[in-house]
Amino acid sequence: MAITAADVEVERVELAPAAALFRSLGDPGRLAILRRLAGEPARVVDLVEALGLAQSTVSKHLACLRDCGLVASEPVGRASLFRLTQPALVEMFAAAEAVLTATGNAVALCPAYGATDPREENPS
Repeated sequence: MAITAADVEVERVELAPAAALFRSLGDPGRLAILRRLAGEPARVVDLVEALGLAQSTVSKHLACLRDCGLVASEPVGRASLFRLTQPALVEMFAAAEAVLTATGNAVALCPAYGATDPREENPS
C-alpha cells in the first residue's frame, strides 16, 4: 500500500497536539517549574525562591502552563497555589531521564536542539 500526500497530512494533523505539548515543555524554566510542582503544590513566591527566576518570568511560565492544561491554581488567602493537573507528567519526566541516560550526550550536543547557555534563553 502506497503512502499518499493525504496520508502524510493526516499524520501531521494527528501529531500536532503532541508537538504542541513538547513545545510547551521546551523551555528550561517551564520544566523547572513542572519538576518543582511534581513534588508538591507551590505559590509563585515559593517558585521564585526555589528556582531563582524573576517573579514576572515565573508568572508568565505559569500562565503558559495553565493555558496548556498542565497546571491549575486555587486561591489560598491572598496568593494562588499551583499544582500539576496531569500526574502522568511525573512518569513522562522519568521516561525522559531514561532516554537521556540511554543516549548519553547525543541530545545535549545536538546542533539544532542541544543545550545552550541558560542566560541566552528568552522566556516565552
